[in-house]
Amino acid sequence: MQAHLRRHHPNIDISGTRKKPQKQETFPTAFRMKLQANADRAQTITKAIGVFMALDMRPFSVVENDGFTHLLSVLEPRYQLPSRPHFSQNVLPQLYSEVRAKLVEDLSNAKFIALTTDGWTSRATQSFMTITAHYITDNWVIKNPVLQTRAVYESHTSDLSEILQAAVAEWKIERENATIPVTTDNAKNIVNAVEVAGFSPNIRCFAHTVNLASQKGMGVNQMSRLLGRVRKVVTFFHRSTTAAAVLKDKQEMLQLPPHKLIQDVSTRWNSSYDMLERYLEQQAAVFSALTDRSIKRNIKDIVTLSDEDVKLAEDIIQVLKPMKMVATLLSTEQLPTVSMIMPLKHTILESMKVSDTDTTVVKDVKHGIVSDFINRYPESDSILVQFFHMSTALDPHFKSLPFLDETMCSNIFNSLMEKILEYHPQQEQLDMAAISGDPPAKKAPISELFGKLFPVEPSTPTPKSPSQMVKEEVVCYRQVPTLPVESNPLAWWKDNESQFPHVANNICPHGGHCYSTEIKPLT
Repeated sequence: MQAHLRRHHPNIDISGTRKKPQKQETFPTAFRMKLQANADRAQTITKAIGVFMALDMRPFSVVENDGFTHLLSVLEPRYQLPSRPHFSQNVLPQLYSEVRAKLVEDLSNAKFIALTTDGWTSRATQSFMTITAHYITDNWVIKNPVLQTRAVYESHTSDLSEILQAAVAEWKIERENATIPVTTDNAKNIVNAVEVAGFSPNIRCFAHTVNLASQKGMGVNQMSRLLGRVRKVVTFFHRSTTAAAVLKDKQEMLQLPPHKLIQDVSTRWNSSYDMLERYLEQQAAVFSALTDRSIKRNIKDIVTLSDEDVKLAEDIIQVLKPMKMVATLLSTEQLPTVSMIMPLKHTILESMKVSDTDTTVVKDVKHGIVSDFINRYPESDSILVQFFHMSTALDPHFKSLPFLDETMCSNIFNSLMEKILEYHPQQEQLDMAAISGDPPAKKAPISELFGKLFPVEPSTPTPKSPSQMVKEEVVCYRQVPTLPVESNPLAWWKDNESQFPHVANNICPHGGHCYSTEIKPLT
């Protein structure tokens, strides 16, 4: 423009039009400016740090760690990290309030709610009690939020029952005409606490029950001696670096997997199973290592297994294999439910039947497992057994109930029909109104013209009683093919809820075993 004016309009003075260009702010200068604490970016980062602390269970002191502060300075140099008290007094309480409000709303919309409770001890030897809720959303998604963890200073029945009752009242879990099932371990104090609190049925943790029964079987005298011998060998190789190195060389020489020997834990029977199984896998390398000159002189009170001991260990591994599979299933299953208890119990008892080829020790082990297992879920507890059978019948995986006779199956489904009619009378009346109360449809013109010439007898549906409708629905449910065990039962119910609305309305989720010691934060 200035060149144009000079050439074509020389009489115009343009000497004052040129301005000094403003200095543009550089990137380094912009990034040196700190974000205000109330800026959206700063608040987003602060909240994200709070979520990080909650989800990963990090201490508040993490914001004072050099590595963490360096990471933030690289990711966002303008961000000023708040102090540790700011997170403990403001950020985390605000997050808790938000999550709690959302959870209270979700719980209020749940038809049925079940609880799981478990006691545990921290590294500081402080006892705690954690309570977890289980419910199914309208979209057939099971939720398992941890409601609370409370310190337990006295493990008396009255104290534990008060904690349970307070949790139910605080989270508004009670429902009209519905009981609150509670899963606990087999400790006498918590079992009594559930009874005193008035909740039922009390479901003993199945994984804990399997552990106790297996320990009972492995407590047989000859089994204890066998485990003691193996334990001494394993302890020797764990404590001696020289022996461990020799064992590794022997494994390479014998072309065995380079696996370490497993040390068992007294409170976990499956660790004893794993110890025996690993020893049998590595017994050739173990024997060769124990006879090596470099470590033989250091061996004291160690006796290798005889052929009879090895045969006994192999037999015990076969006997306990179903128990091991059950324990693995319960620990890896995403949605372990109470409907699995009776099928698993039947499978375990079938595998523990004594055969003519069993040795005396094997018979004693099986007898110990069966006697302990049966006492945990006695048939005399009719309310609990009925609850188990009803839960199994409502699971499309196991609804055929093959471990029961036809009379028992019929009784269970008859009880289901009675329960539907007892707890959902209003729904039945609505269904009857839908059938018998529809207004007559308006006639089409063609029907008006030819109706008299070609009359058709009207077909009036015969009204059905509520009991007839429920009976037909339950019979139809029993006749549909069972669901493959690897399929998701909740997805099946989501697709078939409209076909079996009354049956679906009686489904209550419940954890089949306690897992609240591994506390997963709610998101």
